[in-house]
Amino acid sequence: MKPPAYIFTGLLESGKTSFIKEVLSDPNFTLDEKTLLIRCEEGIEEYDEAFLEKYNVVLVDVEDEEELSTAALIRATEEEKPDRVIVEFNGMWDLAHFVDEVMPHHWELYQIVASVCGPTFELYSNNLGPRMFEHITSADLIVFNRCTQKDKDYLHSRNIRAMNPRATIFLDDVDGNSEDYRDNMEMPFDIDADEIDIGDEDFGLWYVDASSDPEKYDDKTVHFKARVLVTPQLPEGWIVPGRHGMVCCADDIQFLGFACNTHGKFPGIQNKGWYTITAHIHIEELAQYKGAGPVLDLLAVEPSDPPKEEVVYFN
Repeated sequence: MKPPAYIFTGLLESGKTSFIKEVLSDPNFTLDEKTLLIRCEEGIEEYDEAFLEKYNVVLVDVEDEEELSTAALIRATEEEKPDRVIVEFNGMWDLAHFVDEVMPHHWELYQIVASVCGPTFELYSNNLGPRMFEHITSADLIVFNRCTQKDKDYLHSRNIRAMNPRATIFLDDVDGNSEDYRDNMEMPFDIDADEIDIGDEDFGLWYVDASSDPEKYDDKTVHFKARVLVTPQLPEGWIVPGRHGMVCCADDIQFLGFACNTHGKFPGIQNKGWYTITAHIHIEELAQYKGAGPVLDLLAVEPSDPPKEEVVYFN
Protein backbone atom coordinates (compact mmCIF):
# COMPACT_ATOMS: atom_id res chain seq x y z
CA MET A 1 0.00 0.00 0.00
CA LYS A 2 1.31 3.44 -0.92
CA PRO A 3 1.77 5.70 2.11
CA PRO A 4 0.05 9.07 1.63
CA ALA A 5 2.55 11.94 1.55
CA TYR A 6 1.91 15.46 2.77
CA ILE A 7 4.32 18.25 1.86
CA PHE A 8 4.40 21.36 4.04
CA THR A 9 6.25 24.18 2.34
CA GLY A 10 6.96 27.83 3.06
CA LEU A 11 9.85 30.10 3.88
CA LEU A 12 11.70 29.98 7.20
CA GLU A 13 9.55 31.14 10.14
CA SER A 14 6.37 30.87 8.09
CA GLY A 15 4.84 28.59 10.72
CA LYS A 16 5.41 25.16 9.13
CA THR A 17 6.47 23.39 12.33
CA SER A 18 3.59 24.83 14.37
CA PHE A 19 1.15 23.80 11.67
CA ILE A 20 2.53 20.26 11.47
CA LYS A 21 2.38 19.86 15.25
CA GLU A 22 -1.20 21.07 15.23
CA VAL A 23 -2.11 18.55 12.53
CA LEU A 24 -0.34 15.65 14.26
CA SER A 25 -2.06 16.40 17.57
CA ASP A 26 -5.50 16.42 15.93
CA PRO A 27 -7.27 13.18 16.93
CA ASN A 28 -9.10 13.19 13.60
CA PHE A 29 -5.75 12.97 11.82
CA THR A 30 -3.76 10.72 14.14
CA LEU A 31 -5.30 7.39 15.11
CA ASP A 32 -2.23 5.45 16.26
CA GLU A 33 -0.72 5.58 12.76
CA LYS A 34 3.02 5.81 12.40
CA THR A 35 4.27 8.99 10.75
CA LEU A 36 7.63 9.41 9.04
CA LEU A 37 8.52 13.11 9.31
CA ILE A 38 11.24 14.35 6.94
CA ARG A 39 12.49 17.70 8.25
CA CYS A 40 14.47 19.73 5.70
CA GLU A 41 15.15 22.79 7.85
CA GLU A 42 15.08 23.65 11.53
CA GLY A 43 13.05 26.67 12.56
CA ILE A 44 12.59 28.37 15.91
CA GLU A 45 10.09 25.77 17.09
CA GLU A 46 11.26 22.22 17.73
CA TYR A 47 9.75 18.75 18.01
CA ASP A 48 10.59 17.45 21.49
CA GLU A 49 11.02 13.75 22.19
CA ALA A 50 7.87 13.55 24.27
CA PHE A 51 5.77 14.93 21.40
CA LEU A 52 7.30 12.54 18.87
CA GLU A 53 6.74 9.55 21.13
CA LYS A 54 3.17 10.55 22.02
CA TYR A 55 2.09 10.80 18.39
CA ASN A 56 4.20 7.90 17.04
CA VAL A 57 6.41 10.08 14.84
CA VAL A 58 9.84 9.12 13.50
CA LEU A 59 11.88 12.25 12.72
CA VAL A 60 14.54 12.20 9.99
CA ASP A 61 16.62 15.34 9.40
CA VAL A 62 17.92 16.28 5.95
CA GLU A 63 20.32 19.22 6.04
CA ASP A 64 21.34 19.61 2.39
CA GLU A 65 19.22 19.46 -0.75
CA GLU A 66 21.65 16.95 -2.26
CA GLU A 67 20.89 14.55 0.62
CA LEU A 68 17.19 14.58 -0.28
CA SER A 69 17.51 11.75 -2.77
CA THR A 70 15.02 9.15 -3.95
CA ALA A 71 17.24 6.37 -2.63
CA ALA A 72 17.44 7.93 0.84
CA LEU A 73 13.67 8.38 1.02
CA ILE A 74 13.00 4.82 -0.15
CA ARG A 75 15.47 3.53 2.44
CA ALA A 76 13.75 5.50 5.21
CA THR A 77 10.29 4.24 4.28
CA GLU A 78 11.49 0.64 4.02
CA GLU A 79 13.16 0.85 7.43
CA GLU A 80 10.31 2.59 9.25
CA LYS A 81 7.29 1.25 7.31
CA PRO A 82 5.19 4.34 8.09
CA ASP A 83 1.46 4.67 7.57
CA ARG A 84 2.05 8.14 6.15
CA VAL A 85 4.84 10.58 5.35
CA ILE A 86 5.10 14.28 6.14
CA VAL A 87 7.82 16.38 4.49
CA GLU A 88 8.65 19.70 6.13
CA PHE A 89 10.18 21.15 2.98
CA ASN A 90 12.85 23.84 2.88
CA GLY A 91 11.23 26.88 1.29
CA MET A 92 14.38 27.80 -0.62
CA TRP A 93 14.68 24.42 -2.34
CA ASP A 94 13.14 23.46 -5.68
CA LEU A 95 9.69 22.08 -4.88
CA ALA A 96 8.77 21.13 -8.45
CA HIS A 97 11.99 19.14 -8.84
CA PHE A 98 11.31 17.30 -5.59
CA VAL A 99 7.75 16.38 -6.55
CA ASP A 100 8.52 15.42 -10.15
CA GLU A 101 11.98 13.88 -9.88
CA VAL A 102 12.84 12.96 -6.29
CA MET A 103 9.72 11.83 -4.45
CA PRO A 104 9.48 8.01 -4.50
CA HIS A 105 6.87 6.59 -6.85
CA HIS A 106 5.53 4.37 -4.08
CA TRP A 107 4.47 7.46 -2.14
CA GLU A 108 1.05 8.85 -2.99
CA LEU A 109 1.11 12.64 -2.95
CA TYR A 110 -1.99 13.55 -0.99
CA GLN A 111 -1.65 17.25 -0.31
CA ILE A 112 0.75 20.19 -0.59
CA VAL A 113 0.26 22.78 2.14
CA ALA A 114 1.86 26.22 1.98
CA SER A 115 2.16 28.31 5.12
CA VAL A 116 2.88 32.00 4.68
CA CYS A 117 3.58 34.69 7.27
CA GLY A 118 1.01 37.39 6.50
CA PRO A 119 3.01 40.40 7.77
CA THR A 120 6.11 39.50 5.70
CA PHE A 121 4.35 38.34 2.52
CA GLU A 122 4.77 41.65 0.68
CA LEU A 123 8.47 41.88 1.57
CA TYR A 124 9.23 38.30 0.51
CA SER A 125 7.14 38.65 -2.66
CA ASN A 126 9.19 41.67 -3.69
CA ASN A 127 12.54 40.01 -2.95
CA LEU A 128 11.84 36.31 -3.56
CA GLY A 129 8.95 36.53 -6.01
CA PRO A 130 9.51 33.35 -8.08
CA ARG A 131 10.13 31.17 -5.01
CA MET A 132 7.12 32.57 -3.15
CA PHE A 133 5.03 32.17 -6.29
CA GLU A 134 6.03 28.50 -6.56
CA HIS A 135 4.79 27.81 -3.03
CA ILE A 136 1.42 29.40 -3.72
CA THR A 137 0.80 27.95 -7.18
CA SER A 138 1.78 24.41 -6.15
CA ALA A 139 -0.32 24.18 -2.99
CA ASP A 140 -3.69 22.56 -2.43
CA LEU A 141 -4.08 24.45 0.84
CA ILE A 142 -2.61 27.88 1.62
CA VAL A 143 -2.64 29.36 5.12
CA PHE A 144 -1.60 32.95 5.75
CA ASN A 145 -0.92 33.18 9.47
CA ARG A 146 -0.39 35.98 12.03
CA CYS A 147 -2.51 38.29 9.87
CA THR A 148 -3.63 41.71 11.04
CA GLN A 149 -6.63 43.35 9.39
CA LYS A 150 -4.17 45.41 7.35
CA ASP A 151 -2.53 42.20 6.11
CA LYS A 152 -5.93 40.73 5.16
CA ASP A 153 -6.86 43.86 3.24
CA TYR A 154 -3.55 43.73 1.37
CA LEU A 155 -3.95 40.04 0.53
CA HIS A 156 -7.43 40.67 -0.85
CA SER A 157 -6.10 43.57 -2.93
CA ARG A 158 -3.50 41.21 -4.43
CA ASN A 159 -6.24 38.70 -5.31
CA ILE A 160 -4.21 35.68 -4.23
CA ARG A 161 -6.79 33.36 -5.78
CA ALA A 162 -5.63 34.48 -9.21
CA MET A 163 -2.30 32.77 -8.53
CA ASN A 164 -3.97 29.45 -7.68
CA PRO A 165 -7.74 29.27 -8.26
CA ARG A 166 -7.98 25.60 -7.22
CA ALA A 167 -6.43 26.06 -3.75
CA THR A 168 -8.29 26.47 -0.49
CA ILE A 169 -7.01 29.65 1.18
CA PHE A 170 -7.35 30.69 4.81
CA LEU A 171 -6.31 33.86 6.62
CA ASP A 172 -5.45 33.21 10.29
CA ASP A 173 -5.01 36.02 12.81
CA VAL A 174 -2.63 36.14 15.78
CA ASP A 175 -5.29 34.51 18.00
CA GLY A 176 -5.66 31.55 15.66
CA ASN A 177 -9.06 32.58 14.29
CA SER A 178 -9.42 31.41 10.70
CA GLU A 179 -11.20 33.17 7.83
CA ASP A 180 -11.95 31.71 4.41
CA TYR A 181 -10.33 33.96 1.81
CA ARG A 182 -13.54 33.97 -0.24
CA ASP A 183 -15.77 35.26 2.57
CA ASN A 184 -15.19 38.98 2.01
CA MET A 185 -14.79 39.03 -1.75
CA GLU A 186 -17.58 40.79 -3.63
CA MET A 187 -17.92 40.37 -7.37
CA PRO A 188 -18.31 43.61 -9.39
CA PHE A 189 -21.06 42.08 -11.55
CA ASP A 190 -24.54 40.69 -10.96
CA ILE A 191 -24.26 36.92 -10.87
CA ASP A 192 -28.06 36.58 -10.70
CA ALA A 193 -28.70 38.55 -13.90
CA ASP A 194 -30.25 36.77 -16.88
CA GLU A 195 -27.03 37.62 -18.71
CA ILE A 196 -23.95 38.30 -16.59
CA ASP A 197 -22.10 41.25 -18.11
CA ILE A 198 -18.36 40.96 -17.39
CA GLY A 199 -16.63 44.35 -17.71
CA ASP A 200 -13.24 44.51 -19.42
CA GLU A 201 -11.52 45.31 -16.12
CA ASP A 202 -13.38 42.49 -14.30
CA PHE A 203 -12.48 39.55 -16.55
CA GLY A 204 -9.69 38.39 -14.24
CA LEU A 205 -11.93 38.32 -11.17
CA TRP A 206 -14.59 36.38 -13.07
CA TYR A 207 -12.04 33.90 -14.43
CA VAL A 208 -10.63 33.20 -10.97
CA ASP A 209 -14.07 32.88 -9.38
CA ALA A 210 -15.38 30.58 -12.11
CA SER A 211 -12.22 28.45 -11.95
CA SER A 212 -12.36 27.95 -8.19
CA ASP A 213 -16.15 27.66 -7.85
CA PRO A 214 -17.47 26.51 -11.25
CA GLU A 215 -20.81 25.26 -9.92
CA LYS A 216 -21.73 28.86 -9.12
CA TYR A 217 -21.84 29.58 -12.85
CA ASP A 218 -23.47 26.37 -14.05
CA ASP A 219 -26.40 27.10 -16.40
CA LYS A 220 -25.53 30.84 -16.49
CA THR A 221 -25.17 33.06 -19.55
CA VAL A 222 -22.20 35.43 -19.74
CA HIS A 223 -21.21 38.32 -21.99
CA PHE A 224 -17.59 39.53 -22.21
CA LYS A 225 -14.83 40.75 -24.49
CA ALA A 226 -11.97 38.33 -25.20
CA ARG A 227 -9.13 37.39 -27.46
CA VAL A 228 -9.87 34.05 -29.11
CA LEU A 229 -7.33 31.27 -29.49
CA VAL A 230 -7.91 28.48 -32.00
CA THR A 231 -5.77 25.63 -30.72
CA PRO A 232 -5.08 22.10 -32.04
CA GLN A 233 -5.30 20.89 -28.44
CA LEU A 234 -9.09 21.03 -28.77
CA PRO A 235 -11.35 19.38 -31.39
CA GLU A 236 -12.40 21.23 -34.53
CA GLY A 237 -15.10 23.77 -33.78
CA TRP A 238 -13.73 24.57 -30.33
CA ILE A 239 -12.07 27.85 -29.34
CA VAL A 240 -10.64 29.40 -26.18
CA PRO A 241 -11.82 32.96 -25.51
CA GLY A 242 -9.79 34.65 -22.80
CA ARG A 243 -7.30 37.32 -21.81
CA HIS A 244 -3.62 37.48 -20.96
CA GLY A 245 -3.15 38.07 -17.25
CA MET A 246 -0.21 39.13 -15.10
CA VAL A 247 -0.70 36.58 -12.35
CA CYS A 248 2.44 37.17 -10.27
CA CYS A 249 4.82 39.59 -11.95
CA ALA A 250 5.72 41.00 -15.35
CA ASP A 251 7.65 37.81 -16.14
CA ASP A 252 4.62 35.62 -15.49
CA ILE A 253 1.95 36.59 -18.02
CA GLN A 254 -0.39 33.70 -18.81
CA PHE A 255 -3.39 33.24 -21.09
CA LEU A 256 -6.54 32.75 -19.02
CA GLY A 257 -9.56 31.30 -20.76
CA PHE A 258 -12.16 28.55 -20.88
CA ALA A 259 -12.90 25.98 -23.58
CA CYS A 260 -15.79 27.04 -25.81
CA ASN A 261 -17.80 24.91 -28.24
CA THR A 262 -19.03 26.80 -31.30
CA HIS A 263 -21.04 23.76 -32.44
CA GLY A 264 -19.93 24.61 -35.98
CA LYS A 265 -22.31 27.58 -36.15
CA PHE A 266 -19.78 30.41 -36.29
CA PRO A 267 -17.25 29.90 -39.11
CA GLY A 268 -14.57 32.46 -39.79
CA ILE A 269 -13.44 33.15 -36.23
CA GLN A 270 -9.81 34.27 -36.49
CA ASN A 271 -7.06 33.00 -34.22
CA LYS A 272 -5.95 35.76 -31.79
CA GLY A 273 -8.77 38.04 -32.91
CA TRP A 274 -10.75 40.16 -30.46
CA TYR A 275 -14.46 39.38 -30.12
CA THR A 276 -17.45 40.09 -27.93
CA ILE A 277 -18.65 36.72 -26.69
CA THR A 278 -22.06 35.62 -25.43
CA ALA A 279 -22.09 32.06 -24.13
CA HIS A 280 -23.98 29.62 -21.96
CA ILE A 281 -21.97 27.81 -19.28
CA HIS A 282 -22.16 24.19 -18.27
CA ILE A 283 -19.78 22.09 -16.18
CA GLU A 284 -17.88 19.32 -17.92
CA GLU A 285 -14.79 17.21 -17.36
CA LEU A 286 -12.02 17.97 -19.84
CA ALA A 287 -8.48 16.64 -19.99
CA GLN A 288 -7.26 20.24 -20.32
CA TYR A 289 -8.87 21.06 -16.96
CA LYS A 290 -7.63 17.86 -15.30
CA GLY A 291 -11.15 17.53 -13.94
CA ALA A 292 -14.46 19.35 -14.17
CA GLY A 293 -14.65 23.02 -15.09
CA PRO A 294 -16.68 25.66 -16.92
CA VAL A 295 -17.30 24.93 -20.59
CA LEU A 296 -18.86 27.60 -22.79
CA ASP A 297 -21.47 26.99 -25.48
CA LEU A 298 -21.22 29.89 -27.90
CA LEU A 299 -24.49 31.76 -28.47
CA ALA A 300 -23.25 34.88 -30.25
CA VAL A 301 -19.95 36.40 -31.37
CA GLU A 302 -19.10 39.81 -32.81
CA PRO A 303 -15.71 41.25 -33.87
CA SER A 304 -14.50 43.83 -31.38
CA ASP A 305 -11.75 46.34 -30.72
CA PRO A 306 -9.24 45.34 -28.01
CA PRO A 307 -9.95 46.61 -24.49
CA LYS A 308 -8.09 49.68 -23.28
CA GLU A 309 -5.86 47.41 -21.18
CA GLU A 310 -5.19 44.17 -23.05
CA VAL A 311 -3.46 42.53 -20.06
CA VAL A 312 -5.54 41.66 -17.00
CA TYR A 313 -4.10 42.73 -13.63
CA PHE A 314 -5.12 41.37 -10.25
CA ASN A 315 -3.99 44.15 -7.93
